[in-house]
Amino acid sequence: MANLVAIAYPDEATAKEVLGVLGRLQTEQSIQIEDAVVVTRNQDGKVKLHQSAKPAAAGAAGGALWGGLIGLLFLAPLLGMAVGAASGAAAGALTDVGVDNRFLKELGERLEPGAAALIVLVHRSTPDKVLPEIQRYGGEVLQSSLSDEAEEQLQAALRPTSAGV
Repeated sequence: MANLVAIAYPDEATAKEVLGVLGRLQTEQSIQIEDAVVVTRNQDGKVKLHQSAKPAAAGAAGGALWGGLIGLLFLAPLLGMAVGAASGAAAGALTDVGVDNRFLKELGERLEPGAAALIVLVHRSTPDKVLPEIQRYGGEVLQSSLSDEAEEQLQAALRPTSAGV
């Protein structure tokens, strides 16, 4: 089962930087993310969603691969790839995986103008490897489906420390 975690940051750059760190941690197998979205609210109050996954592109690539393989069987690999890519892109565009966009927009309305939030749907993680990597960015937990204990541990890790000041 996946856990939803939404963390607010003062600006879009910080949220995207943390997303990059999580992406690196995912390649190191420290975290497995099903979906990640950066939600921003501009100075005029407009909310914008920055999806990290591109279902249409992934569908096109997968469709081209399968279409090419099937095309080889019928001696028309280029035609098979073209048909596969088109159908895969169409299927990918119609697929909405992860966090509900309506929920994301409602969460974005709670942000201060100019702020951003990183919303991740985490399938699995190793907190002792992930928390030290993201704690230097700070942030405030807006919402999560974590246990109370795990959410408090996350919020404590994000709080700025007065050591060394």
